[in-house]
Amino acid sequence: MIEVDIEEERKEILKRYRRLLRQAKPILKDGDAKLIKRAFNVSLEAHKDMRRKSGEPYIYHPLEVALVCVEEIGLGTTSIVSALLHDVVEDTEWELEDIEREFGYKVMTIIDGLTKIAGVFEYGSSQQAENFRKMLLTLSDDVRVILIKLADRLNNMRTLSSMPRHKQLKIASETMYLYAPLAHRLGLYAIKSELEDLYLKYTDTATYKDIVFKINESKSHRNKFIRSFILPIEDELKRIGLEFTIKGRPKSVYSIYNKMKKQGIPFEEVYDLFAVRIILESDLENEKADCWQVYSIVTDFYRPNPDRLRDWISTPRSNGYESLHTTVMSGTGQWVEVQIRTERMDEIAERGYAAHWKYKDKENSKGPSGLDDWITQVRGLLESNDGNAIEFMDDFRGNLFHDEVFVFTPKGDLKVLPFGSTALDFAFEIHTEVGAKCIGAKVNQRLVPISHKLKNGDQVEILTSNKQKPSEDWLNNVVTTRAKAKIKDALREDKKSAILDGREIVQRKMKQMKMEFNSESVEKLRAFFELKTANEFYFRVGIGAIDPTSIKSFKDFKATQKLQNKSSQEKVRDESSFTKEIKSLKGPDHDQLLIGEDMDVVDYILAKCCNPIPGDDVFGFVTVNEGIKIHRTSCPNALELLSNHGNRVIKARWTSQKEIAFLAGLRIIGTDRVGLINDVTKVISNELKVNMRSITVDSDAGIFEGTIKLYVHSTEHLDKLIENLIEVDGILKVSRFD
Repeated sequence: MIEVDIEEERKEILKRYRRLLRQAKPILKDGDAKLIKRAFNVSLEAHKDMRRKSGEPYIYHPLEVALVCVEEIGLGTTSIVSALLHDVVEDTEWELEDIEREFGYKVMTIIDGLTKIAGVFEYGSSQQAENFRKMLLTLSDDVRVILIKLADRLNNMRTLSSMPRHKQLKIASETMYLYAPLAHRLGLYAIKSELEDLYLKYTDTATYKDIVFKINESKSHRNKFIRSFILPIEDELKRIGLEFTIKGRPKSVYSIYNKMKKQGIPFEEVYDLFAVRIILESDLENEKADCWQVYSIVTDFYRPNPDRLRDWISTPRSNGYESLHTTVMSGTGQWVEVQIRTERMDEIAERGYAAHWKYKDKENSKGPSGLDDWITQVRGLLESNDGNAIEFMDDFRGNLFHDEVFVFTPKGDLKVLPFGSTALDFAFEIHTEVGAKCIGAKVNQRLVPISHKLKNGDQVEILTSNKQKPSEDWLNNVVTTRAKAKIKDALREDKKSAILDGREIVQRKMKQMKMEFNSESVEKLRAFFELKTANEFYFRVGIGAIDPTSIKSFKDFKATQKLQNKSSQEKVRDESSFTKEIKSLKGPDHDQLLIGEDMDVVDYILAKCCNPIPGDDVFGFVTVNEGIKIHRTSCPNALELLSNHGNRVIKARWTSQKEIAFLAGLRIIGTDRVGLINDVTKVISNELKVNMRSITVDSDAGIFEGTIKLYVHSTEHLDKLIENLIEVDGILKVSRFD
């Protein structure tokens, strides 16, 4: 039991509260301080007997969330009050009506959006997805719900070390799956980067620590390099009288990790480890000219890479981001990314949505921005979506992390679409009716099909026909959330009418056959045709996929059923005796995983998608039909499983191992020479006594590439093998693959 100094805690709570007020002071209007004090006192009283997993008083959490809202997102009094009270309804006796009475309707709706849904969810959905959909519904009224939720999530991630391992995995994966992309979409780059870094810290700790160590190790050399790089630029900017600040900052740990993974390179080969940012003091009307003037100065001193110029000043990103990026070659032969922007652009880049609105009110001239358009799109998606929450989540996520393409209508209007958008996406962007009747398009005066992918600068004219209507395969030809939602709507309408037609046909046919039409007989028909639901059966009949005359064979259904029952009983008997036989061969000590809260030894299956081996960081997932499956935490499917079905995740860890072999894969790259394969197989078979399942080798222009599947006992065994293979003459790189 930890000794608690109540007096010290009280002082610390007041200290944090005063810091919040200090940060909020510049934005407070008359009466705001009193309102914040009242919210703080309510929260303090409501959470007085609660503690966090770390043992700290619970009130620290709402205080920290409110501080993030002010300090890092730039929100105002309503958000501070809502942040202080955000867990009160969920965790205490307070009701939403009490919040509305004390703090008003606005605060109540925000807290309602932040309060999780209680209860049981239908099969195929998940609590996380339902809660997220509920929170997004409030986006239609007040975007602050999402911003406060991001602040809440950031504080949870910062204090994740006190949580048990399986909870860390669930929360970190959910963050990476949803909240980091959402922060990106709302332009909150600083928060997005920190969430990604913290995700890596808890899901692949060794890699995270290794990158952090290498970044810190190269810090003094990097600072020295940046000083010499910016010196001539600084002198020239001062000479022409521009006011500016220059920052040199390393890329985030996660973005370095991502680059290493995508390009298959070590840390030392990531060339753009840091970016130099030049921030100008500039009037609104001179911003563009000033930024291009600085670009001209930078490229006078250093040669730019023409493929790496990004102009988000002329056409800002749809989340409001504006900046001019170029990559230049330094005097020492190193590529450096230079970002040029004004103070206004920098605040929007760091604080995203809130700063964007602050400046939008001042300018009030540019009309709706890309961010406004996106929020309108999300509203449309929410209104049209009546599928399950996981399907909704997938559609929603699809539109968060995309790069963009800029295309034009025949009249020259600019449309910004996600990268990979097709002519059909463009048609739905113009209007739902245009999309639904689209038969093709003219791109730059050339006729193309609806599946044609658009490129930057394309001018698109949509061709329509009144006879055209959406079909199922259209969903494979679109990437935008809007197009997917509208196609699904149209298909649902078609399906409803096909179901009604099918029902009538079945009813008529059964009447002809003098059979009773009731739920029991329809259920038997459904089983006979091996379909999941009665509606699916009606639908198949309605579209002609099931011939109504084949219903006659239903007469033999009972006889068929008896035969099936008999054979399936025999099959079950066979399977159970087979399982017993396998268990007796394996012996009682075969299972080497401890699973669940009590760390029991229970049966499990190793997931084929990632082939875990002893020593890997793993988790258990309770499947619907196959019992417990074990996945690596770095499995390609881990993010989706942990995010959408966290309630089905259980703890799992390896115990000391017996000599059991597990399949693993290695990818080898090197320079080809005579006898190389012989040397590789010697290391594998003779030195380390490892059994190979397969080896495939390809040699092209002196470069050797091979993949080997082999059986190892643990990660230690595999690491030793990789170490020995790297020492073979000519081998440049050895890496594990799933």
